[in-house]
Amino acid sequence: MTAPGRFITLEGGEGVGKTTNMAWLCGWLEARGVEVERTREPGGTPRAEAIRELLLDPDFDEPLASDAELLLMFAARAQHLEQRIRPTLARGAWVVCDRFTDATFAYQGGGRGLDSKRIALLETFVQGELTPDLTILLDAPVETAQARVTSRLKAKGGQRDRFEQERQAFFRRVREAYLSRARAEPERFLVIDASAPLEQVQRALESGLETRLACL
Repeated sequence: MTAPGRFITLEGGEGVGKTTNMAWLCGWLEARGVEVERTREPGGTPRAEAIRELLLDPDFDEPLASDAELLLMFAARAQHLEQRIRPTLARGAWVVCDRFTDATFAYQGGGRGLDSKRIALLETFVQGELTPDLTILLDAPVETAQARVTSRLKAKGGQRDRFEQERQAFFRRVREAYLSRARAEPERFLVIDASAPLEQVQRALESGLETRLACL
C-alpha cells in the first residue's frame, strides 16, 4: 500500500510574500525528490475557482453577507478536498496549499468576527480528521504588508480584490487570529518573520523545514 503524502499549508495576510515563498518551497521539496502538487484556496479546481471569483470580485452591487462568505469558503474547500487534495495525498504525493482552514479562522473568524465554534463545526463536517501536517505562517506587521500590496499594484496594475480593500483594522484582527492559532498549536505551526529581506526569510524557512520535516 502506498504511504499517504504530506499536507503542507502556507498562511498569512495580504502582502507577506506567499506567492514568492510558495514557489521557493515547492522547488526546495522537489529538489529533494518529493512529488509536489501545488494548489490554493479558495480554488484549486474549476468549480472551486468559480467560487473564488464570487468571493474576490469587488464589483458586485450586492454586499456579501458574512455567513454567505463563510459557507462559500467551505463549499469551495469541500470540492477541493474531494477532487484534488485527498486523491493526491492518497497516491503518495505531497500537497502544498496556499491557505487552508486556518485562513477561514483568521479572515472570517478574526476579521469578520464570526464565532469560531461555528467555523469549527464546518471544519469537522467538511474535513473530518484531515488537518495539515505542517502550517507555515508568514507573519509581518500590517503596515509593512499593506505597503507591499500597494507597491505591487502600482507595478503591475489592477485593482484590489474584495478582501484587499478592507481597512487596516480588519487585517490587524486577521493577523492576531493567525498568531493566536500558532500559539495554540506550536507543534503544527512554523512561524516565519516575513518582514525580513527575502534571502533571510528563505534561510529561516529552510532551517525550519529541515527540523520539522525530519519529524513527519
